Amino acid sequence: MHIMEGFLPFEHALGWSVAATPFLAYGLHAVRRDIRQHPERRLLLGVAAAFSFLLSALKLPSVTGSSSHPTGVGLGALLFGPWVMVPIAFVVLLFQALLLAHGGLTTLGANLFAMGIVGPFVAHGLFRLLRLFGLPWIGAVFLGACLGNLATYLTTSLQLAWAFPDPVGGVAGSLAKFAGIFALTQIPLAISEGLLTVLVVKALRRYHPDELSQMRLFPATGGQA
Repeated sequence: MHIMEGFLPFEHALGWSVAATPFLAYGLHAVRRDIRQHPERRLLLGVAAAFSFLLSALKLPSVTGSSSHPTGVGLGALLFGPWVMVPIAFVVLLFQALLLAHGGLTTLGANLFAMGIVGPFVAHGLFRLLRLFGLPWIGAVFLGACLGNLATYLTTSLQLAWAFPDPVGGVAGSLAKFAGIFALTQIPLAISEGLLTVLVVKALRRYHPDELSQMRLFPATGGQA
């Protein structure tokens, strides 16, 4: 979710930027390494970036100072791993802040941490875990993308709650309020993102089976395995 420009206190905005910087630095290294080792994946990487940009630009304004929207980062995290999605999410968030007034520059670090770090790592980790337990790829893709989206919105809720604790309930009370407001729109959006991600992966498995067969998480290109 995108926290609007200037909404976070300075020390919170700075702190999240510092926290996100090491992830961004290693993510850039991961992208360069992946492209150098597998130049044929550039097209799929572009698809993942465009998917994230388009979905995360579909915002529904929220009274919390943020917005509800799909994230689109689950697709790239499943295909390339979570580290690659960090710089992609950074570019997506930067362009949206500059061109669409969606999010902001002062809140870029916080938004990156939620959408570009937590979301992809949850989506990727959950997908791998579910596949290890034998869940068919359709179910694993759906749950990975869906819960990666929800993890992003929970992280944003925590960021806002930490910055603006409730006078009575503190951070926990504020978190319950922020998360409760988001949940009304975010849960159906997360389900929709999970379903759409399944459709995209299904299309990629049909039209780009060779590329997907080389990826560790999608070794099979036929059936439901």
